[in-house]
Amino acid sequence: MEEFEQLKTQFEPMIYKIIKSLNIYKNQAEFYQTGLIALWEAHERFDPEKGLFVSFAYTYIRGRMLTEMRRSNRVEQRNVYPKEEFWEMIQDDDADPMLHANHFLLSMIEGCHLTKQQKKWVMYTCIHMLSVQEIAEIEGVNISAVKQWRKGAKEKLKGGLLEIKD
Repeated sequence: MEEFEQLKTQFEPMIYKIIKSLNIYKNQAEFYQTGLIALWEAHERFDPEKGLFVSFAYTYIRGRMLTEMRRSNRVEQRNVYPKEEFWEMIQDDDADPMLHANHFLLSMIEGCHLTKQQKKWVMYTCIHMLSVQEIAEIEGVNISAVKQWRKGAKEKLKGGLLEIKD
């Protein structure tokens, strides 16, 4: 590890020079880290019989940075990130469509004169999408009780819808 610290100190100017020569102006700290990782890998893979370490390290670090630049450019091109002004300009006319559905459902419940338990069944089923078993667990009753609430609610809701249709 101490050996790499010396290597880092020695090649740090080279890493910054490569960053400058590639005109990297965004994410310089990330590219510096990429350069350090490449330096470490170059140190691990270097074969002294094939030449000087300086030229090998330069080529390895520069190649790794070019690869990282291509990868980040691809990500940037594929993903569109609108500026903050875009989000501020959007006007949300219908903030919550579920709010309108809930309002309609509540008006139907009131018009059909459902009992308290039948209202609970409608709300749990239509808004929270719960099963009969889940409703029974929440309310602390048995499943057949919830089924009775459902049966009564369906009958009253059918009657209420028929009145609206006429």
